[in-house]
Amino acid sequence: MDQKLTGKRPSFRKEKDRINFSLILILLALIVGGTWFANEVYKTDGRFDPLFMPTPTATRTLNSHIQEAQAYFDAGKIYDPEDRDAIDAYQDALEMDPSDAETRAELARLLTYSSSLLSTHDERVERLSNARQEIERAAADAPDSSNVQAIRALVLDWSATAVAANQEERQEWLAEAEQAANLAITLDPDNALALAFYAEVLLDQNQLGQAREHAQLAVEQGPELMDTHRVYATVMETYGEYRYAIEEYKEAAEITPNLTFLYIRIGVVYRALKVYTSALEYFDKAITINNSNGVQDPLPYVGIAKTYVRMGEFFVAALNGKKAIEFDPYNANTYGQLGDIYVRSRNFEGALPVLKCAVEGCSAEENEVGGVDVEPLALTNFEIAYYYARYGSVLAALSRPNANYCPHALEVLDQLEDVYGDDPNLMNIVAENRAICNLLEGSSTP
Repeated sequence: MDQKLTGKRPSFRKEKDRINFSLILILLALIVGGTWFANEVYKTDGRFDPLFMPTPTATRTLNSHIQEAQAYFDAGKIYDPEDRDAIDAYQDALEMDPSDAETRAELARLLTYSSSLLSTHDERVERLSNARQEIERAAADAPDSSNVQAIRALVLDWSATAVAANQEERQEWLAEAEQAANLAITLDPDNALALAFYAEVLLDQNQLGQAREHAQLAVEQGPELMDTHRVYATVMETYGEYRYAIEEYKEAAEITPNLTFLYIRIGVVYRALKVYTSALEYFDKAITINNSNGVQDPLPYVGIAKTYVRMGEFFVAALNGKKAIEFDPYNANTYGQLGDIYVRSRNFEGALPVLKCAVEGCSAEENEVGGVDVEPLALTNFEIAYYYARYGSVLAALSRPNANYCPHALEVLDQLEDVYGDDPNLMNIVAENRAICNLLEGSSTP
C-alpha cells in the first residue's frame, strides 16, 4: 500500500535563527537612557545632579503681572485686604524689574485712587505716603517721562487736599504738583493725563477758569481715559453744573465700570439735585460691586444714610449708619456720621455716645454700637470740626441743673474755636451753645 507524505515541502537548507525583537527594544532603551544620563545628569565639571528632581516651573513674565493688574483695575479690585488685587500685581511686577519707572508710576496712581476707598484718616495718610514714595522713586528713575510727571502731579494734589497736616504743607504740595504737571505738559503737550491732572491742581488752587479749560482739553485729547472724564466731572461739580458732572462721571464709569468711587460720586451729585431715587440707585451699585469682589466698604452705606436723612427718613438712615459701623467698627468718622443722623432726627440721647466715640474716643464698654475701642478723630478738617460742633451742641442741649454737661461742652467748643475761630458758620454754633449754657448757669444760681 502506497503511503502519502503530508506536511510542508521538505527543505534541506540550514534553518536561520529567529530575530528577538524584545532584546532589541531593551538595548535601544539602554542606549537612550545612557545618552540622557550623559547630557542631563553627568556634568562636564565632573558633578552629578540628583535623579528624579522636579521639573522647574515656568517663570511668569513681567508683562503678565502688568496685564493682571490692569484686569483687576478694570474689575474694580484696586485694593482688597483679604485677597489679591491690582496693587499686589503691580508690586509683583516691580519685584521682577525694580527699574521700570512707568509701572512704578501706575502703582502710585492706584495707591492714590485706592485712598478714596479707605474710611479712616490714618489709613489715607499711610496710603498716600506710600504713593508719594513710589512716585518720587519713579521720577528719579525717569525724570523726563511725561506720564511719570503727570501722575506725580495727581499724587501730590490728592495728598494736599486729603491728608496735609496744615495749610503750609497743603500749599507746598500743591506748588510741587503744579510744577510736575507743567513739566509733564512741556515734555508732551498732547498728554491727556497731564492736562487732566493739571486741571485738578488748578481746581484745588481755586483757579476755576483755567481748570475748566484744561479739563475740557484733556477730554478732547483722551476721550478713552477714565481719568479725563473723572477730572472734568469734578470741575463741573465744583461749578455747580451737576447735570454735566453726572454725564462725565457716567462716561468714566463706562470706561471702567467697576470703580465704586465713581458710583459714589454720581450718587452724591444726584443727592445734591434732590433726585434721591437715583442717588440710592448708584450707592446700591457700589454695594453690588463690592459684594461681588468680597469687599466690605462702609462708604456706600454712609452715602445711603445721608440720602435718607435728606428725605426725612431717619430710622432707615440710622440703620444704614449702623451697617457702616458694622463693616468698620474702628472708624471714628462713621460714628460721627451716625451721631449727625441722630441729631437731625432730634434723638440727642442716642447721638451723645456715638459723637463721644468720634470726638473723644471710647472704650469697648462705652461703645454701644460697635463694641470695640475707638480712637478719637484729630481736629484736622471741616468735617471733623462739624462733629465737634455737634458734640458740643448735644452736651449743651442735654444739660439740666441736676445733670449739667455745660462745663464739658464749653471745653469742646473752646477746642473748636482755637482751630476754626475764623469760620463764621462754626463760630455761630459756638456762640449759640455758649448762650444756652449761660442761661443754664443763670437759672441754677440761687
